Amino acid sequence: MENVTHVIDFYIVAFSNIFGQKVFLFPIFLSLYLICLLWNILIFVIIFMDPQLQKPMYFFLLNLSFVDVLYSSVALPKLLDIIITGYNRISFTACFTQMYFFNAFVCTEVWLLTMMSYDRYVAICFPLHYMLLMEKRKCDLLVAGCWVFGFSNSLFLTIFASRLSFCRSTHIKQIFCDMKTLITISCGDIYKLKTMILVEAWVGLCPFLLILMSYSKILANILGFSSIGQRKKAFSTCSSHLTILLIFFGTLLCMYMIPPSDHSEDSDQIFSVDKIISMLYIAVVPLLNPIVYSLRNKEVLKASKNIFFKDHLHLKF
Repeated sequence: MENVTHVIDFYIVAFSNIFGQKVFLFPIFLSLYLICLLWNILIFVIIFMDPQLQKPMYFFLLNLSFVDVLYSSVALPKLLDIIITGYNRISFTACFTQMYFFNAFVCTEVWLLTMMSYDRYVAICFPLHYMLLMEKRKCDLLVAGCWVFGFSNSLFLTIFASRLSFCRSTHIKQIFCDMKTLITISCGDIYKLKTMILVEAWVGLCPFLLILMSYSKILANILGFSSIGQRKKAFSTCSSHLTILLIFFGTLLCMYMIPPSDHSEDSDQIFSVDKIISMLYIAVVPLLNPIVYSLRNKEVLKASKNIFFKDHLHLKF
């Protein structure tokens, strides 16, 4: 029988104790988080309030903004607290709760982005049948499926991970409670969980491939446009969408397809590769999504003017 410690608390060692790190890191992460909240909540309110935006495309965008706020809020507030106070203890229950919701929201976002690419494919390649193919009930079911699958999949993974025994260390050298990092400090038989994570990562390629298929058909259709201006505008939109998708899926796949190193817990680097990748999809992608998908959209900008400057325009005239 192994000498296994029953863990009550973990310690998130996000960054090394370097002099002045609070002055350097706290404003950066706080700014990223506040801008992320502001922009995504703004998009959510605009789409929710404007009757002209009650379309399938904006219904997906509304859900994307909502999930971006949620999954960045799962990790960043705790990280900010650790940076400013230095108190990095987190209970076993809180750690696995954080991991559960983070995985659930990220998985939901993966499928939401897939549904959004399908929506754009139908809109551009079958414009005359768009409202029939993307009618409200179907969109409701697609979005509900994204949320249900995200939370169900995360529940399965979290229950499996909660059965791990921790006898090597209680120090999590990551910026949040991450399943891959927990494996490096666990003991006993972790082969099944490692295999499960790799399988999940490979399964994660399916929505990514579906997105690439959708955009390849979109780009092929764009080449048939007679107007050069239309082509440039469409290519610009598609390229910006694909850039965000590549960052999001690329960081996730790199994070979870590379097997955890048995010595990764011995690293004291302030910015390890895993931490940099985590920061990209926790703080950067939720910040860029509103810019790429919404704030560059003329209908959203017009709706924002109508909502926030309506009273001013009435007074002027």
